[in-house]
Amino acid sequence: MQSKGLSSRYGLENHGLQHLKTVYWNLVPSALIEQAILRQEGELSAAGALVVNTGKFTGRSPSDKYLAQTKSLEDQPVWWGKVNQPITADHFHQIEMKIRAYLQARDVFVQDMTVCAQPEYQTPIRVVSEKAWASLFAYNLFRRLPLDILSNHKPHYTVLHCPDFQALPEEDETHSSTVIALDFERRLVLIAGTSYAGEIKKSMFTAMNYELPRRGVLSMHCSANVGSGGDVALFFGLSGTGKTTLSSDPDRALIGDDEHGWSNEGVFNLEGGCYAKTIHLDESLEPMIWSAVQRYGTVLENVIYHPETRELDFDDDRLTENTRAAYPLDYIPNYQPEGYAGHPQNIFLLTADAFGVMPPIARLSTEQALYYFLSGYTSKLAGTERSLGSEPQATFSACFGAPFLPLQPEKYATLLGEKIRKHNANVWLVNTGWTGGAYGTGRRMKLPFTRAMVRAALNGELAKMPFLREHTFGLWIPEFCPGVPAEVLNPRTTWERPAAYDAQARLLIERFQKNFTQFAHSALPEVAAAGPTIFI
Repeated sequence: MQSKGLSSRYGLENHGLQHLKTVYWNLVPSALIEQAILRQEGELSAAGALVVNTGKFTGRSPSDKYLAQTKSLEDQPVWWGKVNQPITADHFHQIEMKIRAYLQARDVFVQDMTVCAQPEYQTPIRVVSEKAWASLFAYNLFRRLPLDILSNHKPHYTVLHCPDFQALPEEDETHSSTVIALDFERRLVLIAGTSYAGEIKKSMFTAMNYELPRRGVLSMHCSANVGSGGDVALFFGLSGTGKTTLSSDPDRALIGDDEHGWSNEGVFNLEGGCYAKTIHLDESLEPMIWSAVQRYGTVLENVIYHPETRELDFDDDRLTENTRAAYPLDYIPNYQPEGYAGHPQNIFLLTADAFGVMPPIARLSTEQALYYFLSGYTSKLAGTERSLGSEPQATFSACFGAPFLPLQPEKYATLLGEKIRKHNANVWLVNTGWTGGAYGTGRRMKLPFTRAMVRAALNGELAKMPFLREHTFGLWIPEFCPGVPAEVLNPRTTWERPAAYDAQARLLIERFQKNFTQFAHSALPEVAAAGPTIFI
């Protein structure tokens, strides 16, 4: 076995990996890009980004995700079901042994990194992959270590990433040849049969969603930024609802775009990079993201480019709507280098409402905030998961991140409620979806309007405006907002036929009520009562 790069004394034999060909340790981006091109894993764009094709897997595979059933989980409130499917410890070990055998006589790429920016919670990790470009993805997305301490790196969590390995469902008790499996007792992640790199980052997010709440830290699927005065803002939401876009603000420092923790000291980023959607990316609307995704070292997944000029076409969705860019946080000019800040003053719950009936912004009480947090209503956008069609699908995803929650959603909601009350945070519900009609007849909320509403909330102007209780969901909405036409603020007035709006709103309210029955016996009565009631 040959070794190249900056290796750790804690070798791969500790993971049961032996008889490997060449181990490439902690290569820097230029070396990883050279290897990726040499192995025909990708090509450089005109601006220098590495463009790769992930094959048939252009989104996550939630039906192929498993948690190993170990003794350590017996006393934990694990949220078993479609989100967390059980796999026996024996079958997990069987797949692990097959992966070990598969990697023999093969090259592997190792990245020793950390997650969690706050020093008290910093967690060392190791990503071992058969792909150079996946190693670059890990380099971009996780938190990098100083070169002088890499030799002593000992991972707390390890990811074995083998996209070309295929599980055997009849032997391994899996649904398909694809496996994303986590063993919290051994702190090991297996990813096989899929090239979609999002599985790497989300597997570690799942691990932190298990570890951090047990230490009193709220782990969150949100972006975060901080103003010059130290005021922190959080943006919760599923993929495509605007977390990355709205947190990338030239007037505020970006803490992170997707995964954070909220401790007794404040908010901290779990990652060291961004994983932005790029479909229909517009330089005039998102100049910082546009610049970051073009840079040397960025990984672009499934973005189409001209074969001769290598110029990128962000509007071409022939492979998927879920085109992605992975780049380090320092590619954003005004990022927060420490990766952490104080407690949030404003929290935004983002929803892309395909029904077109939710208000563009509403002020929430703490009880309403917990109701909508537990509900996690949005519309899944095409491509973020396998089997999604070309149109958004209305869905409820607990805590705006159900696919990544190993514990019961009430655990996260309880922590959120405690922290909102303790730090007196303002909570806003923001619709970045449709207005003037449902998807297909209405139009997507204009980004400048959403930015203006968020800006007014952050600078305190919005709280000074008069509010009225709209007649559909019983939410308090502002009558005026600087930079936004007054008629936009009340969604009912944007529809040509108010009666059609009322009928559509009733359908959505019924879905809210039906979804929340799963929390009827566990949620506080005042939280359950804060949900939408038909006022029409």
